Amino acid sequence: MSVTIEILRDDGADPAVALPDYATAGAAGADVRANLAEADRAAGLLLAPMARAIVPTGLRLAIPDGYEVQIRPRSGLAARHGVTLVNAPGTIDADYRGPLGVLLINLGGQAVRIGHGDRIAQMVVAPVTRASFHEVGTLGETARGAGGFGSTGRS
Repeated sequence: MSVTIEILRDDGADPAVALPDYATAGAAGADVRANLAEADRAAGLLLAPMARAIVPTGLRLAIPDGYEVQIRPRSGLAARHGVTLVNAPGTIDADYRGPLGVLLINLGGQAVRIGHGDRIAQMVVAPVTRASFHEVGTLGETARGAGGFGSTGRS
């Protein structure tokens, strides 16, 4: 199944930075790239240990009703540098039309430079199921019951 995501570049965004794309035929996530302000492009953005920053992509999206876009970490950045997303996965709702920024955090011990055009996250398009919520007096029983936070991993 294919869904079309309409993309608008922000004013001042570098049109030479590639739009999100899939690196391989089987990839679930499309790579998203940093599109830094013109004044920051040469030097990049330095992300100190334990620092976080909203990295601009220069993009705005029109997501069809019934879908969301999830922004997820890139495993290579996490493995090599400890860079991940603070709010993973981040959700972009179908009715949001503002700038797409990626909230990165450096959990590693060394500063990491994010370069203009670097792949910083991946974007997964997913269907959304809306629920209705109803208050009740009791809940049905299950084998697990109220066990949480590691309860299923005990031997």
